[in-house]
Amino acid sequence: MFLFLIDEKHLFVDHAKIHIKAGAGGDGCVAFRREKYVPKGGPSGGDGGKGGDILVIADEHMHTLMDFRYNLIYKAKRGGHGQSAKKTGKNGQDIVIRMPVGTLIKDEATGVVLADLILHGQRETVARGGKGGRGNARFASATNQAPRNYEPGLPGEERDIALELKLIADVGFVGCPNAGKSTLLSRISSATPKIADYPFTTLTPNLGIVKLDEYRTFVAADIPGLIEGAHHGKGLGYQFLRHIERTKILLILLDITSENIDHDYISLIKELQSYDAKIVQKPYIIAYTKADLISGSCTFLHGKSAPGEHEIFISAVRGDNLKPLLEMIWKTLQSVN
Repeated sequence: MFLFLIDEKHLFVDHAKIHIKAGAGGDGCVAFRREKYVPKGGPSGGDGGKGGDILVIADEHMHTLMDFRYNLIYKAKRGGHGQSAKKTGKNGQDIVIRMPVGTLIKDEATGVVLADLILHGQRETVARGGKGGRGNARFASATNQAPRNYEPGLPGEERDIALELKLIADVGFVGCPNAGKSTLLSRISSATPKIADYPFTTLTPNLGIVKLDEYRTFVAADIPGLIEGAHHGKGLGYQFLRHIERTKILLILLDITSENIDHDYISLIKELQSYDAKIVQKPYIIAYTKADLISGSCTFLHGKSAPGEHEIFISAVRGDNLKPLLEMIWKTLQSVN
């Protein structure tokens, strides 16, 4: 099963399912020494080699699970069979699968988390190869000096695994469609999200690295806008809420030109809480956007005439209060680090 969301530039896939099968162990060998002047040599069958494992490795240069649209099955090699002269079979070659940082890997049948790739270069084994069987040399004893016993190799682990990509960022931007999230991200980072004056311009999550100065940087994630009923599958944002699960703080963007800003805020919190109550427990900042469109006084949350604590009035288009906003974000991040 795949979730494909297409924009004009690329295909973004954050869900996939693949089948993996580790290699079986090699069979043990039945053999006897056959040397000159030793017509009745003892048992010399070697053990089978271990089957290859299936491993995953986190790669920061990958940003989508799109590769798994085409490669659905991964099989490691079985171990070599044991040989005479007590030679152990060759171990099967491992399969290493590269995945984006932030990929959560679960057993499809049980839901058990097999690996959570949060660091570049992190390696995890998700299916272990079977153990090689013992050769007949292992069964020799004082009462059985010419055994013909051997063990077949054990099968490797085999399972369907579900892949779920959750982007890793410090700050998650959330808001209703057309609240100005992409515009803000484009102004404070080098990210170039699609921007237009209509809802649902953002069809995929966007990441941007924000640099305050030489020593202070953080990563921001912008997801498609949330609408009322998103937790029931309406709109696009719900499909990407997983990408703010790992963020340390939230930046809630509210359009100051909205006819009912209190309703917008309550709806956003409701959708976040319906998805995962832990998300709304994160520290947050509220940014009122589109200050450039307001000529006179305006009303903030709860009928206030000025922004409250942890709130700020900005214009991403004109640049109003962007530096103070970044300082607020940085200060809040330091409080949770």
